[in-house]
Amino acid sequence: MDVADEVDSQMVEPRSTGDVRIQQGSYLLELSLDWIVLRASENIHHLLGESHVTLIDEPLGKFVHAQALHDLRNLFSKLSGTTGIGRAYAVRLTDDPDLVDIAFQQVDGRVLLEAVLSVGCFGESFGSVGGLIAGLAGSNGQALLDGGARRMRALTGYDRVTLNCGERRAESSRGAFGGPVDPADLPIFVTDTGVEGVGLFPREDEDSSAHTALLRSPEEADRDELSGRGIRAMLRIPFSAGGLACEFCCESRSPRAPSFELHAAAELFAQMFAMQLAIDDAANR
Repeated sequence: MDVADEVDSQMVEPRSTGDVRIQQGSYLLELSLDWIVLRASENIHHLLGESHVTLIDEPLGKFVHAQALHDLRNLFSKLSGTTGIGRAYAVRLTDDPDLVDIAFQQVDGRVLLEAVLSVGCFGESFGSVGGLIAGLAGSNGQALLDGGARRMRALTGYDRVTLNCGERRAESSRGAFGGPVDPADLPIFVTDTGVEGVGLFPREDEDSSAHTALLRSPEEADRDELSGRGIRAMLRIPFSAGGLACEFCCESRSPRAPSFELHAAAELFAQMFAMQLAIDDAANR
C-alpha cells in the first residue's frame, strides 16, 4: 500500500446531518477513535460485502483484511491531533479483486474514511508538479496569476480553472462557459451534477462529522445551478497566500471520477504557488 503525506484539510460549515449524503461511486465510513463503525453509506455492501445495517457498532477489523487495517491505523496515528488528510492508494480491503484509494481525516473525535475505486496512475500527477511550478519562474503580477490558472488546468485536465485570491482573479478555459459560481458551500469534489447522492445510515446522527467529507453530495439546488452553467464536475483547491483566502476552482463539462492522488497533487501545486505569490508580493512592496 502506497501512502501519501497528509496535507491540511479544508473544512465546510456543518449542516443538518440528516440531509448529508455521499456521492455515487464513493463510499463513506464514520468510525470511533477505536475504529468502531458508527455510520456508513448505504452502498457500503458494494465495498465490504456487508449491509450498512450490519456494520454499525462493529469493529472495522471484522470486515477488512488485517494488513490493510494495520497500515491504515499506522497512517492514522501520524494524523492524530492534526487537521490533515491521510491518503492510501491501491488498498485491498477484502478478497474482492478491485483495489481502492482511501482518504481519511480526524474530525471532532471521529475518523472519517472515504474510499473510491483506485485509478492506478501513482506518481504521474505528482511528477509533473515541479515542472509546472518551474515554468512560473520570472512571472509576476497578473501574469503570475494567469500562469497559475493555466498550469493548474494542465495538471488536472479540467476544462476551466478559475483562480481567486482576495480581489484578484485569473481564468484559463477551454472554450466558452457560463458565468462563475460561488463554490463556498460546495464539497471539494463534485463528480457528476446529474446524479443524486447516496444516503448515510443511521440517517439522524447529531454527532456526525460527515459534513466534512471530501465527497459529500452537493444539495439539489447547487447541482441544478452548476448544471445550468454547463458544469458537470468540479474540483476545489482552497489555499492561503499572504493571509488571503485563495482558491483554484476546476470545472468540467463532463463527469469526472474522483482521484485522491490528483487532489493531493493539486494541493501541492497550490502550496508551492502560494510561495511564488508571497515572493512576488514581497518584491513589489
